[in-house]
Amino acid sequence: MSTEYGADQIQILEGLEAVRKRPGMYIGSTSERGLHHLVYEIVDNSVDEALAGCCDYIEVVIKKDNSIQVTDNGRGIPVGINSKAGIPAVEVVFTILHAGGKFGGGGYKVSGGLHGVGASVVNALSDWLTVEIFHEGSIYQQEYRRGKVMYPLKVIGECEKEKTGTRVCFKPDATIFEDTVYNYDTLKHRLREMAFLTKNLKIVLIDEREEEPRKSSFHYKGGIKEFVQYLNKGKTPLYSEVIYCEGSRENVQVEVAMQHNDAYNEGCYCFVNNINTPDGGTHLEGFKRALTKTINDYARKNKLLKDSEPNLSGDDIREGLTAVISVKIEDPQFEGQTKQKLGNSEARVAVDNVVSEQLTYYLEQNPTEAKIICEKSILSQRAREAARKAREMTRRKTALEDMALPGKLADCSDRDPANCEIFIVEGDSAGGSAKSARSRATQAILPLRGKILNVEKARMDKIYANAEIRAMITAFGTGIHDDFDISKLRYHKIIIMTDADVDGAHISNLLLTFLYRFMPDLIKEGYVYLAQPPLYKLERNKKVWYAYNDDELAAILNEVGRDNSNKIQRYKGLGEMDPEQLWETTMDPEKRILNRVQYDESLASELDITFTTLMGDQVEPRREFIEANARFAENLDI
Repeated sequence: MSTEYGADQIQILEGLEAVRKRPGMYIGSTSERGLHHLVYEIVDNSVDEALAGCCDYIEVVIKKDNSIQVTDNGRGIPVGINSKAGIPAVEVVFTILHAGGKFGGGGYKVSGGLHGVGASVVNALSDWLTVEIFHEGSIYQQEYRRGKVMYPLKVIGECEKEKTGTRVCFKPDATIFEDTVYNYDTLKHRLREMAFLTKNLKIVLIDEREEEPRKSSFHYKGGIKEFVQYLNKGKTPLYSEVIYCEGSRENVQVEVAMQHNDAYNEGCYCFVNNINTPDGGTHLEGFKRALTKTINDYARKNKLLKDSEPNLSGDDIREGLTAVISVKIEDPQFEGQTKQKLGNSEARVAVDNVVSEQLTYYLEQNPTEAKIICEKSILSQRAREAARKAREMTRRKTALEDMALPGKLADCSDRDPANCEIFIVEGDSAGGSAKSARSRATQAILPLRGKILNVEKARMDKIYANAEIRAMITAFGTGIHDDFDISKLRYHKIIIMTDADVDGAHISNLLLTFLYRFMPDLIKEGYVYLAQPPLYKLERNKKVWYAYNDDELAAILNEVGRDNSNKIQRYKGLGEMDPEQLWETTMDPEKRILNRVQYDESLASELDITFTTLMGDQVEPRREFIEANARFAENLDI
């Protein structure tokens, strides 16, 4: 499978400029997300070697100083002189932006990373970077400081003649990144995903920062079939076998794996050349079209749908479906700089054809499983119709907008959403204090009675029938699910304000589950926050201090002195605060602490698994999660 990959396959498009001045343009941000993106860029290059059939092992090591070492057993970056640049090809890759084997040079047929773009950007944003290439019995090396070459490419030793590959070591520049400490779990989630998507590729992650190094190894012979099984962990599959479709059309390689479970949420994960496309695109459109048509055709042909009944909708069929759609394409066209959505029309046709043909065969050969899929879809259709009727109850004519708002809502007077915020408060007592404490111009209060419905375990009709959820839907103004329109959002800060106890944490989780499943764009756009009320009030000689955790309380006591003149109150709930205290500690924009709920697209599959584990029906996965993460828990006394 090896294609020609020499020095002249490295194509030069433009010089490396402005990366250090505007790093966000190249890696998204200089926060934790951008820091980890550096690793993905280098690993992507190694994965491209695997896609070309020339690599089956990648090792990623987090060193004690938070530098990163990535080693693969691919062909090695070419060390010969690039005729256009007059310097070694490896130097071109690491010092010139948009230089790599993916820009018409014939180095790769399909590629996921930004070979050359990624390497040079990582180099530019690193304090130092060293590359070593194992080639024809020699070890070549070159070092860079903040993107600049320290010495010409040189041979530093010998290796076995048959040994090939590349090793890249780099240390992110602390003057550019907000933090340079790598998160093991973040890297683990992404590397596991890469291994699922590249059948038979083994990826090893090692963390050397602790006394006892941590190690995770990922190797999946079943590829995305095993990915679906992993994603369905914590759910009950409706049939044992993962449905798998594979084929090639119009130079597009298609792989699809899917399996229904007993939950109600849809989870379709799309990838192009191993790049996650969270906004879908043409490959997802092709999958949905094929799935909907094929299931309807089968249901009609086998009399599972009556002539008088309407066709099943795509949403009906995808209820409780976990699917991975992975395509490999020579020249992927993405909509937007961030590669969130695929635009190639040939991908739509290819996925549609492959899935239609192979799913038809599967249904004909597995009538029991086919019937299960159709019956679940028909039940979903009936529930969706009930939900539609319930949804109509939540809609109000624009002219009566103010009258239609929930009776329990204390709305604000300002009508500019950018100035407005709504506090979701548990209980009438805390709601009363919040209503008295608020700034009436810009702060609205919506008290909830008890715990809302756990939407992880409920169909749409049950969700729309829940009074507390209906109140939130109406107050926010956006609608939910298919009706969601973020332009109609009435408040640009949605603040969850619950007691600092176990019940309060549970209510927060129920609210976040609802928002994540049915209004995810509110979280993605940064409109959702968690209020942080204080845990303690300390009073001494008519002076008052508030502490938000035990460490803050200890620091205050060390400052003011520890004796009997201290009066310490441990707040058990928001209702214990009078309106003045609640305003001063939790609601005053000048003094309060708000935690914004953040969403990382790259961890979407792991996020789904976490919600299912914590909020789903199965107890065993939840127990395992708690046992594995107990050491990270804080404030156990709450």
